[in-house]
Amino acid sequence: MSHLTTERVENLKTARHEAGAHTIALVCDLAEENWASMDLVGLMLEQGLREYRHNIEAFRLCPVMQRRFTTIGHYVRSKFLFNADRIVNRFWDYPRWLKAQRDRFDLFHIVDHSYSQLVHYLPAERTVVTCHDLDAFRSLLEPSQEKRSWAFRTMTGYALTGFQKAARITCDSFATQNEILAHKLIEPERLSVVTNGVDPTCSPKPDPEADQQAASLLGPQCRHDLLHVGTTISRKRIDVLLQILAQLRLQIPNVRLIRVGGPFTSEQTAIARRLNVTDLILELPRLDRRVLASVYRRASLVLLPSEREGFGLPVAEAMACGTPVVASDLAVLREVGGTAAEYCGIGNIADWTQTITRLLAQRSTDRDAWKRRREMSIRQASHFTWAEYAKRMAAIYNELLTT
Repeated sequence: MSHLTTERVENLKTARHEAGAHTIALVCDLAEENWASMDLVGLMLEQGLREYRHNIEAFRLCPVMQRRFTTIGHYVRSKFLFNADRIVNRFWDYPRWLKAQRDRFDLFHIVDHSYSQLVHYLPAERTVVTCHDLDAFRSLLEPSQEKRSWAFRTMTGYALTGFQKAARITCDSFATQNEILAHKLIEPERLSVVTNGVDPTCSPKPDPEADQQAASLLGPQCRHDLLHVGTTISRKRIDVLLQILAQLRLQIPNVRLIRVGGPFTSEQTAIARRLNVTDLILELPRLDRRVLASVYRRASLVLLPSEREGFGLPVAEAMACGTPVVASDLAVLREVGGTAAEYCGIGNIADWTQTITRLLAQRSTDRDAWKRRREMSIRQASHFTWAEYAKRMAAIYNELLTT
């Protein structure tokens, strides 16, 4: 993260202005929250803009989280206390820290829409927000589907009004843009679709050092390694993933589930025990990008049984590594996976089981067909690059700054 001194920012801003360029603040998530996908977007955008270098100087900005409650709490209530710190930092500390930066940059880009409350402290006409999905606002947009407390809805409403004030909203997908339009949140002329990229480390080519690290984490290669990458929040449908695994166990020997993205919740752990599949699961922590790419390459299939997604980055990453994907039949995942991926009904265990069984049989018995499937996956993933992402964002910045 770029923790910049005022003097350095001002010197850079002066130098760039003399050259006819603009300074852009990439306003990122609190690092302590450990949102891997959001951290990746900020990092890759900064790197892409640095390589693009056409009248743009970009800086990732974020204060250090101020710890209050977690310094006095104890382990039993640690999650509750950490969330209390998150709320205070998001709605008190971060806004006041950012307000002091508003005159040091030409334009601000909030890379995570769930931080849209920050727009209230910035020049809205010079602020861009990237919307990854509408989950952050669902308690207001679909209250019958997601019931929340009055306090939560008040905070959400404050973020939503900030979101609606921004000069431009970019979306990761047309599916998200269409959802915004359906709820009439933003005028069409203020919306743009800029699809995410795939980390260059995601490649079918071997990476000996990373591959060795992955091998030590995974142990002896199972005949059929199924991989899921992502958080364990409810919309990821880990319960469905576990039910699929339980059904596959009855039909396919030597099947294993590899999970990257943090441990199961207590409820998910209980489901795994009830289904008697705990011995088939290998849980891995957040991994270095190169090692994660190696894990993708080692997998037989990547599974994404989510009921909602804003983009579905693991789909593109897996395909870039040459690993076929089975995903929920969502419009957004079809945008990303195209005809290279296979799709199953949300929560339809029989559909998922049959599809996975068919693909694993193809992998074992028809090498030519499997090779073609891998090649299709790689071609589809090539449509998503962070260089193109940065180029399209730069065009939006310049449009705002020259009008």
